Amino acid sequence: MEQHIYIKNMVCPRCIATVTEVLTQQGLTVQEVKLGEAVVTSPGEPDAQALSTALQAHGFELLQQKDEQLTDLIKTTLLEYQRHLEAEYQPITTSVYLAEKLGLSYQHLSKVFSQHTDTTIEKYLIRLKIERVKELISYGELTLSEIAFKLQYSSVQHLSNQFKKVTGISVTDYKKNPTVDRQPLDKLA
Repeated sequence: MEQHIYIKNMVCPRCIATVTEVLTQQGLTVQEVKLGEAVVTSPGEPDAQALSTALQAHGFELLQQKDEQLTDLIKTTLLEYQRHLEAEYQPITTSVYLAEKLGLSYQHLSKVFSQHTDTTIEKYLIRLKIERVKELISYGELTLSEIAFKLQYSSVQHLSNQFKKVTGISVTDYKKNPTVDRQPLDKLA
């Protein structure tokens, strides 16, 4: 019997590898694993409690309610959108991207997301972008102007103002100690 399992806190390829391993150890045949979702087959119904415990041991959560699943799907789609921003010179808007990818109205997505995270999609995306700015600064390969351009900021000043508003410190102060205040993506909201 094929089953879709929704999993919270998956943010990177290592998460996919770990979840694949956990599912296999639980006796499930893994068909596909992507951020936030796994497709498995098993002869019977998987033991939800054992699966939940095994996933929690690695920092993941089994999502059971539809709105929780949708909220996590929005988060992973926003990660994809951030990559899209970096790759496209004139990307589509967040609302259009989410609505097209998820097949639901942006108003509905926004409402569900806000109810389950106590933040808005826009503020969550800003936090994702700021974490990416921190990452790029820590690599030391790009200038602040190049980072601003790469992440679709209108100017370095816009990036700097947003950075200070979100982190409480200036970009200059962060550059002096770039390991301070990095947030795991699964802890942003």
